[in-house]
Amino acid sequence: MGALARPLRVGVDVAAIPVDALGAGQYALELVRALSVSTDVALTLVTRRDDGARWAGIAPGAGVLADAPSDRSLRLAWEEVGLAWSVRRHREVFGVLHGPHYSLPLSPGAPCVVTVHDLTFVDNPEWHERPKVLYFRRALRLAARRAAVVVCVSERTARRFCEIYRPDVPVRVVPHGVDHVRFTPTEPGPGVDATVLRGLGVRPPYVLHTGTLQPRKDLVSLVAAFDRLARTQRDLTLVLAGGKGWGTEILDEAIAVSPHRSRVVRLGHVTDEVVPTLVRGASVVAYASLDEGFGLPVLEALACGTPVVTTEDSAMSEIAGTTVITVRRSAPDQLAEALESLLSGGPAVARRRLAGLELASGFTWEACAAGHVAAYHEAAGR
Repeated sequence: MGALARPLRVGVDVAAIPVDALGAGQYALELVRALSVSTDVALTLVTRRDDGARWAGIAPGAGVLADAPSDRSLRLAWEEVGLAWSVRRHREVFGVLHGPHYSLPLSPGAPCVVTVHDLTFVDNPEWHERPKVLYFRRALRLAARRAAVVVCVSERTARRFCEIYRPDVPVRVVPHGVDHVRFTPTEPGPGVDATVLRGLGVRPPYVLHTGTLQPRKDLVSLVAAFDRLARTQRDLTLVLAGGKGWGTEILDEAIAVSPHRSRVVRLGHVTDEVVPTLVRGASVVAYASLDEGFGLPVLEALACGTPVVTTEDSAMSEIAGTTVITVRRSAPDQLAEALESLLSGGPAVARRRLAGLELASGFTWEACAAGHVAAYHEAAGR
């Protein structure tokens, strides 16, 4: 873009992003933060009516259009029709409309970019609540037809999206970034991390999993793997940091029958400020999810210099490469062996830590924003 060119007017629909943003919500939050300071776009955020002030604080450089209903059921209907009305009423700020979470209005009224995070609603509906499956399957079909450009968060997601929907519009891969101010191997000050961990009731050494507890995270296999390790590593604990999702009954049962259940620490939802401390203090981060669109916790762990075990043939292994150890899905024995190899330390683990730091340094939210700006210009041109 030339030096005298006007910024592209971009509206981003963040009405569905909750206050405690995780996963795709965290992506939307970090993306708009980066876009709000970009000189390449003039950003407007479409928010819930009761949520505009929060987003004004998150992205001070952006305009805020607080048009969406606060009630969830009303908001879903509004996103189909009402959002398009908002776009038409405020044409001056919508050169491009971005739906960062699968969905777009029926008749958008502006060129659209849509983000597709994963295809599990199609490939593995049993991992989700049925109403969400129906809603997001429809959203994916419509997005493939309505969008001017589709953004996918990994090559794996892009390949699967193209296999299923065969879109005739560009599909661009734009990976997530890492907040390198928060996720770093260095604690904020001497003794700060130890104080935070004591306050949480967490004591090293521990294996850590972060993220909402739900079926596709395969935490039952992680508990089984921990049981194998705990027989010989008597000081080791398993720390699960994340709020309850749906379908956690099977995890509850697995922990209840574990012979080492007293050493499984369930922290529930933790604040954003606490997560980097937990990651830095962990001996290993275990993220053996059955499938993910990106798997940001893996990258955040690498940015802290913490070794990682994750799932082979996944978005996580695609992104992290040889800096992590990968295991088969639902293979507790192999997972236990991989964890044990990292817990043992030594030169090989030290090399993995350094390689992970180097790899993670290349993923920034500024680069993510730049990739989206390119997609916005491509959409505007179409």
